[in-house]
Amino acid sequence: MIYNILLCGVGGQGILLAAKIISKAAELAGYEVTAKETHGMAQRGGSVMAQIKFGEKVHSPLILEGSADVLASLEHIEAIRCAHYLKPDGLAVVAKQAVIPVTVSCGNAKYPQDVEARLNKLFPKLKYCDCVTKALELGNVRLANTILIGMLSNALPLPMECWRGAIEASVKPSTVEANLMAFNYGKQI
Repeated sequence: MIYNILLCGVGGQGILLAAKIISKAAELAGYEVTAKETHGMAQRGGSVMAQIKFGEKVHSPLILEGSADVLASLEHIEAIRCAHYLKPDGLAVVAKQAVIPVTVSCGNAKYPQDVEARLNKLFPKLKYCDCVTKALELGNVRLANTILIGMLSNALPLPMECWRGAIEASVKPSTVEANLMAFNYGKQI
């Protein structure tokens, strides 16, 4: 079986690090892994997307519309924007966070006020969490992405020792324990 994971968010949220951790965990579990990133204007707060596929034999990193097993987003409007990638029975793991785009802050557009209702309508299998608030409680806002990884880990056949190894290999040694705490918190949601 091939597992398809689509990550999305906004530049600076840690989507690419999350993709690295997930890819490494799958590799440590013995799977073949491919990944693709899209991060054009990410440094300016633009959309970031990463696609990860793993399984016995993977031929392409591209995830077709309607084929993602898991869609994970660190910004809730980005989850809505990428909803068409998720399988009808796929899991959506979404952080309750709004990153206001320039078009809204300059008055050319309005940010939706009914985000949670839209998410519930789009995603029958939804895990929705305020990852940023919990990350701040853990001492570092940058742990939000690791909380999200913990949440999505329940949908993937990767053992805990692989997740631990991936986190240890991907983050600074001084942040390993905090990232493991954040991961475990997310896993329990």
